[in-house]
Amino acid sequence: MSKTAVADIIIPTEFERYAIERTAQLSAFVQSGIVEHAPEFDVLAAGGGREVMMPFWKDLTATRQLLSDSATLAVNKIGSDKDIARIQNDAQVWSVNHLAKVVSGDDPMQAIIDLVGDYWARVDQTLVVSSLKGIFAAGSMAGNKLAIASETVAGQSATTRLNGSTFVDATVKLGDRGDRLTAVALHSATEAALRKLDLIDFVPDSEGKAQIKTFQGRRVIVDDNLPTRAGTTDGVVYTSYLFGPGAFARGVAPLESAPLQGGQGTEGVEIARVPLDSDTVLINRRRYILHPRGVKFTSAAVAGDTPTNAELENGANWTRVFENKNVRMVAIDHN
Repeated sequence: MSKTAVADIIIPTEFERYAIERTAQLSAFVQSGIVEHAPEFDVLAAGGGREVMMPFWKDLTATRQLLSDSATLAVNKIGSDKDIARIQNDAQVWSVNHLAKVVSGDDPMQAIIDLVGDYWARVDQTLVVSSLKGIFAAGSMAGNKLAIASETVAGQSATTRLNGSTFVDATVKLGDRGDRLTAVALHSATEAALRKLDLIDFVPDSEGKAQIKTFQGRRVIVDDNLPTRAGTTDGVVYTSYLFGPGAFARGVAPLESAPLQGGQGTEGVEIARVPLDSDTVLINRRRYILHPRGVKFTSAAVAGDTPTNAELENGANWTRVFENKNVRMVAIDHN
C-alpha cells in the first residue's frame, strides 16, 4: 500500500510561488499601497552581492535668467546621486514529527503550507516597521518629522495629541505634496483614541466583504509594533506614520529552481528527512528587497551579509537622498 509523502503535497517551485503571492495578498502595507511591487526590484534582487545602487538625476534648480545684450548666460549643470538598497536574505524551518500527525489525526505539514503566507507577511511588516524606526532616527529625515509630544502627563493637551488639527500639521511637512499621502499607520491605542473622537470612518471595500478604516480620507493600518516609549517624566509617546503610494518598493528573486544535488527540493524550498527522529523538515529561503524610496541604506553599521532588525533600526545606516517632498513618508511623535 502506498502512502502520501510530503513531496506529494509540496512541489517546491509551486510552494515558493504560492508563498510569494500569498505574502503580498495578506500584507496590510501592500494592500494599502504603501509597499509596491516593483518589477525592476525583482531583477535587482536576483543579482549578486549584498546591495544594489540606483543612480538618479536630481531636479533642475537653476534660477530664471533674463536675456541681455550686455551679459552672457550662466551655465548650469544637472546633479546626480544614488539610492542604495540592501538585499535581504532569510529563511525559516518547520519540522513535523510522525507522532504529531498520527495522534492529532490531522496533517500539520498541510497546516504549515496554509499558514506560511501569513507568517512571511508578518515578517515583512516587522521589517517595514524596523526600517521606519531607523529612517526617522537619521538626522537627514528631520524635515519629514513632526514632534509634538509632551514628555509629561501634565503637559499633554490637544496640541500634543494626534487629532484632526495636528494631523493636518503633519501632512504639511510635505508642503504642496501633502495631498499625495494616502495611508497612515497607527498604534491600536492611537486608533482607539481617534475613534472616541469620531475621527475614524468606515468605508466598505470594493467587494463589500469588509470595512476599510480611514482617517481624513487616508487608509488606516493598525500595528502594535509601531514605536512607543515612556515620556521623560511620565506618560507615553507614540509614533504614527503617513505614507504616499509606493513609499516602499519590494522585489523578490525566485531562487534556483533546479533540483538540489544530494537533497530534495530547490534552493527556495527544501525538504529533508531525519529518520531516527521521525521528523520531516521544510526549509523556505528568501532573497528580496524591501526598500524605502529615496532613503539610502549606507550599511555604516552592519556586521553580516544581511541586516538584522536592530541594524535596520539604527539611524546611522540611513541617509535621505531624495528631496524631502519626494520621500513619501512623514512621522509624528505624539501623545
